[in-house]
Amino acid sequence: MQRSNFRQSAPAVSEPAPAAAPLKTFGRFELRALLSKSARGLTWRVFDARHGQELMLCMPREKPNSAGALEHWLRMAQAGSRVQHPQLAPVFEIGQVESWPYVAYDRALGETLDERLARQAAPVPLDAAGWVAQLLEGLAFAHEAGHAHRDIQTASLVIDAGDKVRLIGLEVAQEVFPANVDFTTVTRRAVRESAEEDVLCVGLLLNRILSGKPVLEQNDLQAVVQQMQPLGREMVRLGWETPHPIPDPLRAICNRATDRQTRQRYHLARSFLRALDGWRQAASYDDGGPIVLLLDKLQRIGHLPTTTTGMHRFTAGSGLEAQHASALSELVLKDMALTLELVRRVNNALKQNGHAGETILNMQRAIQMLGLDGLQGAANALKPWPGPLQPVAAEMLRQVMARVAKAGQLAQALRPAGYDGEVVYLITLMQNLGRLLVQYHFPDDAQQIRQLILPPEPTEDQPHPQGLSEQAAAYAVLGADLDALGAAVARHWGLGDELLQMVRRQPLDAPVHPPRTDADTLRLTGSFANELVDALGLPEARRRPGVEAATRRYAKALGLGLREVMEALNPGAQRPGTVPAASPAPAASPSPLRQRLAGRS
Repeated sequence: MQRSNFRQSAPAVSEPAPAAAPLKTFGRFELRALLSKSARGLTWRVFDARHGQELMLCMPREKPNSAGALEHWLRMAQAGSRVQHPQLAPVFEIGQVESWPYVAYDRALGETLDERLARQAAPVPLDAAGWVAQLLEGLAFAHEAGHAHRDIQTASLVIDAGDKVRLIGLEVAQEVFPANVDFTTVTRRAVRESAEEDVLCVGLLLNRILSGKPVLEQNDLQAVVQQMQPLGREMVRLGWETPHPIPDPLRAICNRATDRQTRQRYHLARSFLRALDGWRQAASYDDGGPIVLLLDKLQRIGHLPTTTTGMHRFTAGSGLEAQHASALSELVLKDMALTLELVRRVNNALKQNGHAGETILNMQRAIQMLGLDGLQGAANALKPWPGPLQPVAAEMLRQVMARVAKAGQLAQALRPAGYDGEVVYLITLMQNLGRLLVQYHFPDDAQQIRQLILPPEPTEDQPHPQGLSEQAAAYAVLGADLDALGAAVARHWGLGDELLQMVRRQPLDAPVHPPRTDADTLRLTGSFANELVDALGLPEARRRPGVEAATRRYAKALGLGLREVMEALNPGAQRPGTVPAASPAPAASPSPLRQRLAGRS
């Protein structure tokens, strides 16, 4: 009883607090948070009591399977830590705990991409592309130094307050080999293969950022790779429901990076970076990126190499009689480089003399204005064929020029009555300016564009696969389309706004409406001729259907039928591969635009 009374009168005693959960440790490190877990690696946020600071610890998911394997892992990690680049995070420490190796980084470098995406709204496409471009810079440098990452995840990017991106985890997820292999031999081969997988994972990372959700509902990008073709059956393409509208060039770049056909993807981090940077700069600044690079090349080596020799024999003499100017005009039109140089010079002269609203696209008038000395100077300013091109690239340029010349001939044959033949030819040529310049100045990129346009091999799932459109392929390689490059150069040469409108081809996915102005007529005539030549380049079974489809598109707008088109395609007496002399325009009352283009007052 007393015992009971004592209990009632005694002060209340609180229940003992539950025992604190024991700290998880890894050697001397206190494990505070798991930042990332994939099939190949782990990333922890830890506290280092020895140095009194937080670190990020990257380690493989599997322990090296032998003492030799551990020694090789440490040696490769040490070599990777010596690769220094602004976009590669500096290594704080490399070590091991009970044969579990790790690489430590200073937490002060920033937060992981996972943490950034969880903390703030989805970034705008330009910012997302900037982050990935920085990652690609560091990754390309590491690949070129003989190292690979092998486990790029959203936690592999560390972003600081100034949006500087660094890559962590280089050489952490190494290949697992049998204990008795020659590590040096197998590693060299494995790095090449792993580098391509790294680039694919960067493409998945870009998809993840732009879409605002995990790819294929998987957080582990390695798991996504295993589900993608050709290993699995899944296709990864950027969807249309995204936090922000995605510009077409960026969409094309992202989709090429994860294309179901491995041959269509970026195989080098540098190629991926170049396309992404081209779009970023063009999107951030007027005429940036590949346009700036192209204009720089124009200054140094010119637009195209000349195919004409002995020009002095044709310019001998003092007069410029009509017959002489006509003969020179024929000669000039056979040389695309000289034709473009005269267009550039005569219109630049007009602009300097205060006639900025005028544009001349008639060679006879251009030669009369510049004189024989001006013609000779233009010819001397051009590099001889094939300029700096190697034989294979030179042959490709010759083929592109032949196709452009054919399009010009067709445009002349199909032009409505009353339009100057040389003007029509030159507008059709200018509609191909970007293609010509890319083939000359960026032959490797031009080859990539052609490969992306070709349809991939058919499969059971895709019996009739389609290649990329030329525009999408150019976006994926250069970050800009070919028409934009050509228009930028035309603007740089001082050509007027009306001409800039005419040198834009009719989009393939847009309907063709009847022309309202002379400018519309000229643009559509050139576009039609160019589409016909594109159709002639198709496999034989698709050639005539392609010609008929192009004819149906333009028939009503230009008043042309299949009979006129077939006659233009098969002129009979005309020698193939030559530029015919411009036939005289039928007598008509010329419009002001026609007068300006032909140089008539």
